[in-house]
Amino acid sequence: MEKQLQDFNRLTTDTAEYLRSVHGFSIRTIGHYKGGWRIIKEYMIAKKIRRYTPSIGKKVLHTRFNKRDIRDLSRDEKQIYNSVVRLSEFKTNGEINLQPLMERRKFSFSGQLGRAIKNFINHKEVNDRLSLIRTWGYQRHLHAFFKYCKSQGVHSLSKVDLAFVLQFIRHLDSWKGHPVYQMISMLRNFIKYAYDQKLLIADFSERIPRYRSVSQPKLPSTYSKEEVVRLLKSIDRSGSIGKRNYAVILMAARLGLRASDISRLKFENLNWKNSSIELVQLKTGKALTLPLLADVGNAIIDYLKRGRPKSEEAFIFLTERPPFGHFPSSNVVTHIVQRAFRRAGITITGRRFGPHALRHSLGFRMLQESTVLPVISEVLGHKSSESTRYYLRIDLQSMQQCVLDIPPVRDGFYMQKGGVFYE
Repeated sequence: MEKQLQDFNRLTTDTAEYLRSVHGFSIRTIGHYKGGWRIIKEYMIAKKIRRYTPSIGKKVLHTRFNKRDIRDLSRDEKQIYNSVVRLSEFKTNGEINLQPLMERRKFSFSGQLGRAIKNFINHKEVNDRLSLIRTWGYQRHLHAFFKYCKSQGVHSLSKVDLAFVLQFIRHLDSWKGHPVYQMISMLRNFIKYAYDQKLLIADFSERIPRYRSVSQPKLPSTYSKEEVVRLLKSIDRSGSIGKRNYAVILMAARLGLRASDISRLKFENLNWKNSSIELVQLKTGKALTLPLLADVGNAIIDYLKRGRPKSEEAFIFLTERPPFGHFPSSNVVTHIVQRAFRRAGITITGRRFGPHALRHSLGFRMLQESTVLPVISEVLGHKSSESTRYYLRIDLQSMQQCVLDIPPVRDGFYMQKGGVFYE
């Protein structure tokens, strides 16, 4: 097995070098690809697969994403998807058929202004050792500025001043695909370069306002108590898979356990004597003790007695096909919950519908029932109550309790001192 893994490591090394040298992939992007290749490697080790083939890559993608369309994947998920596809292509053909980034679109710069921009990009490329992708990014963003200058009849740097640059920045929202913070950063660098090259009589780069992007985390998806009950009732528990899936989903919905902890749950984590579940969370490394609720305990017993295949595995939940091993990753739990949501007919449009959504829903309901933050933090396994305050952003009912009544304004208030409010 060790020799076969060496072959796989050599394949990923060669693929990374090809992407770097031929297509100009940055070290950072290749690092993301290596993360995807590690997932393949872990899959091969778990399944005792000796040699990588494109069919193995397809199985990894199916296991991780099921039948989700690539357009529905997150940016990180797309990088994993692409890493698998391109590794398979290199394995089959010895090359990867990607149009070189610098040839995807040509940017033309002309005149005195255009020459200054080209010289600036060349300067950055040499001194900052820009990758092809970064160089292309400079060309793309500054070409938007160049086009704007032409549309305003500005063809030389002598007519570019702070007011003109600020006017351009106000129009940035209409330039699709150009992040404002990147454009402003490149403009500041370009203006400073132009001054250093004596192409401008004044350096106003520091007067160009810095763009501060304040991102707010998306509100977590939550489901009502009735929707969760409907989800659980929709599961067919007559077969072994249904018994397993019911217990898995119940642990997410009733205990708020993360998918990673459910997938790794072992018999040693069940303390039947004290009716508790005791484990160390994978994400935080923090010990967690939860009550083994009656319905959760009964669901686990039903699966163990009537659904779980005979196995010496220390893990409770097993895959549905031979050799009936433990879940290879937490994605199995995610797919179980997602499939159940779809089959239950619950509206999921615009909402996440995995185990984490059930976890958020539990926290939300506890908050609605006026459960104090330390208790919610303990149940959800947060390191501190500060993490749990995240849930306060969605508790509109509790927030309404904080609204203060507006005291009435006494007669003649607005006419005091001769009615100065009307002056």
